[in-house]
Amino acid sequence: MTTDGSAVAERPIASSEPVLYEVSESGVAVITLNRPERRNAWGGGMTDRFFRYVETAEADSNVRVILLTGSGGAFCVGADMGDLDSISSTTIESAGKTDVRSLVAEKHPYFLTQLRKPVITAINGSVAGIGLSLALMSDVRFAAAGAKFTTSFARRGLVAEYGISWILPRLVGWGAAIDLLLSGRTFLAEEALELGLVKEVVPGEQLLGRALSYAEDIARNCAPSSLAVMKQQLYADAELPIVQTSEKAEQLMHESMTRSDFIEGITAFFQKRAPNFPSLTAPKIDDSPEDHSPED
Repeated sequence: MTTDGSAVAERPIASSEPVLYEVSESGVAVITLNRPERRNAWGGGMTDRFFRYVETAEADSNVRVILLTGSGGAFCVGADMGDLDSISSTTIESAGKTDVRSLVAEKHPYFLTQLRKPVITAINGSVAGIGLSLALMSDVRFAAAGAKFTTSFARRGLVAEYGISWILPRLVGWGAAIDLLLSGRTFLAEEALELGLVKEVVPGEQLLGRALSYAEDIARNCAPSSLAVMKQQLYADAELPIVQTSEKAEQLMHESMTRSDFIEGITAFFQKRAPNFPSLTAPKIDDSPEDHSPED
């Protein structure tokens, strides 16, 4: 993969694999949902492979940022309705026996918030249901102009799934979250930008290049240890009193000043050069519930 962004954005997707994985020279792992014929619907062997690639990126010391996107005209339109088709002909009693957890494999989308590495999502087209939950659990989102968003749950006789009732109000506020969840309406990337759901809206042909450029800037110039600690702070501190948060931040600040990253960051600043921060080593993936885990 080249690292100039545009070349990556224009690369052809010829593989039949449901999820693609590649790493740029600057340390960005690009994970692509690749079922364009199904609009990247969540299913068809995608789930296990997706989370396996996320774990691979988290464990790889050469990877500093994870970038998610989709192939074709959609990011992910939610659960594969082909997989759910049998439900329409079953009884309420038998439908109630559906293993909901199996629809997302062994992990929930909030798994992304527990990673040490930043997760950026390039929403290249339509996003709905669990696809939206997945995108919102990433740390920063870019969207293609005109991309369609919808929670859709209320219009399928379902509820707010997979942590979206936890993350959505934190991103857009209670009023907007209530509107989007209760109405299940479709809205465009431009409104998503106004609501704060995405950082930028760019023309579709420029999307992956822009998101990759942003991710590579972080990979080149930000200390991985600092990113790991700040992610933990962001998702945990929202649940804590300000006094406790401040005291915890002081302790973490002291710890950061004892690491070589701090000396390198200051030295690079005064020498007017790019910093050379060390990579993270041993992965720290914890599937056990944390204080910041969403509870619906």
